[in-house]
Amino acid sequence: KQVPVYRAMFSDLYRFPRGEYKLSGRDNLPGFVSRDWQGYENQHREAMIHYAKINYDPSIKIPRQPFKDPQVSGANRYKYHRRPIIPFLQQIPPEVLLQPTNVDPLKPPGYYAEKPPTPATRSVEVQTMYRDSEAQTDPYTPEYVVRPGSQTELLTLATLSYGRGLPAGLAEVEMIERARAKRAWEASLPPLHDMSQADKRRKMMDEQERQEWTMRETEIERLQEARLKVLQQILKQRETDHNELNTKRMDRLWAVKRQENDERIKKIRREHIKGIRKLIAKRENVEGKLTRRDIGKDYADPASQTYAPVTRYGVFMDQGSEKRKVKSRHLDTYEGLLELEQSLPDFVTQPRVHVPKLKHDGKSSVARRSARRQQELKEITDSIAAAKHKAKEPPKPLRFLEKIEKVIPRPPTPTVKAPAENEQQKIKKNEKQAVLSKQRQHRLDQHKNFVINEEMENLQGESVGKMLDYLSKELVRLQEERRIHAFAMLAERERRMREAEESGMRQIEERRRREEDEMFKQVVKVHQDTVDTYLETIILESVEKTADEQAVKEIKETARKINIVAHELEENRTELDSQEIVSELTNMFLFPEVQKRIIREKVKDNQRKYLLAAHATIHGDTEAAMAEHPNPDQPDTFDGMGRESTIP
Repeated sequence: KQVPVYRAMFSDLYRFPRGEYKLSGRDNLPGFVSRDWQGYENQHREAMIHYAKINYDPSIKIPRQPFKDPQVSGANRYKYHRRPIIPFLQQIPPEVLLQPTNVDPLKPPGYYAEKPPTPATRSVEVQTMYRDSEAQTDPYTPEYVVRPGSQTELLTLATLSYGRGLPAGLAEVEMIERARAKRAWEASLPPLHDMSQADKRRKMMDEQERQEWTMRETEIERLQEARLKVLQQILKQRETDHNELNTKRMDRLWAVKRQENDERIKKIRREHIKGIRKLIAKRENVEGKLTRRDIGKDYADPASQTYAPVTRYGVFMDQGSEKRKVKSRHLDTYEGLLELEQSLPDFVTQPRVHVPKLKHDGKSSVARRSARRQQELKEITDSIAAAKHKAKEPPKPLRFLEKIEKVIPRPPTPTVKAPAENEQQKIKKNEKQAVLSKQRQHRLDQHKNFVINEEMENLQGESVGKMLDYLSKELVRLQEERRIHAFAMLAERERRMREAEESGMRQIEERRRREEDEMFKQVVKVHQDTVDTYLETIILESVEKTADEQAVKEIKETARKINIVAHELEENRTELDSQEIVSELTNMFLFPEVQKRIIREKVKDNQRKYLLAAHATIHGDTEAAMAEHPNPDQPDTFDGMGRESTIP
């Protein structure tokens, strides 16, 4: 991608471009993350190697490290082979072919220098959230180590966990006993290589298989019985739920019917009250005479039309109410309010509140309490004495006694003897009066019967009302009892759900704790490996440094001794000794080198004829064409390094 150069962002010069192109990396990991991660398999292999080194356990088999097929003769052949560069324009092929190197002349001189090999171990800084005091120096060790060739019985219970076998019950104890019996049986079996006891081994295995099948059938029957019990409980619960639904449905229907009955009773009572009021109004005016208004009675009765007129009679109480409104400038204007305030006395606008003083005589609370008790006892004694010496009061008059005034009998109607011819009319008049008296007596009897019936209806209504009130209270109590039972069931269900959630959270926390412990162990292992690597590096460096210093000292000492011997020889050497040394050097270094070069020339002469034959076979036609069209400008011959070749 193109990246701008900020110093020459607006430059037009060729030497100072505005931007440059850079390759954008596709590595999404941060820079502080190590790229030496090799995967979980290599990590597991290294852990096994480390464990085998520490515990010296020969039974551990370390897996082989797989290597990718290099494909030397396949797709990656170009990485392992290089074609030689043969100069075809030369008449005589060169005897030595130099391999070209990709050397950039613009690179610095020390760029292609030989770099030191990468060390096998190195120190890496690790950032951790633990303090130095919390980092352990003890390397990671497993929780337990099994001795080779032994089998611990406790390891058979390693698969049990909370909720799955723990806490242990009767079934787990039976399982452990069966496992012990099976191990004892396996130990008692005859060996396989003993063919004389093969029948015995077969019989024992058949018997053990029958016992296992019997035990399995027993477990299946036990499970079936448990399932039947659960099914019975489910059926019983379903029947109970069905009965509860029916009961709720009946209660709902009963409530609806009861509400309808209450509405009907209220309607009947309203009609009854309305009828009673009509009868009372008719009884007050049996003869249907028109009466004049009694003004005194109206003003004496606060519920009369004078004090409380009815709107349906055409009287509106709020009509003309604005006429009675008080209109005063003292209430409508600000100046009038100020005058009214000035006319009022001071105690109205500025009330004086006196805080009452507490009666405290300086005594303690115990003394005040005892004095208060003495005062109460004295008051009780005085009241008892007054009650003993109290004179008898005259009997009080009856509270609800009313005087019934007897009706003054009407004076006898004066009669006048009629003449004889009017006797017939008198008889008729008497008959009419008798009929009227009988009618009046009949009306009185009817009224008496009506009053009796009304009292009986009142008694019946009261008894029915008490009964309905009792039933309604019982219904409310039953509903409340069922509601409380439902709340209790919901609370129990909520408690069970919360217990299940708490158990799940507990398992999650335990698993997380185990993960954190494993992470902590791995971090401690990394720290220990880092410390080991650091110490190993320091020790190796110190050993190398010590070895170098020791070698330098020994070389200097040897050189000093050789120099002393050489000086002594040089001082005592004659001309004959010098010639002898020169002849030895010539025989040891010069003559062998000359012989090597002679042998090398002979080998080249023997190979030259084969090279000429191969050259003539391959480039015969090319040389004929070049002979027909010779090139006057013969180019110089250069090797692959850009230097002029001196080899013929």
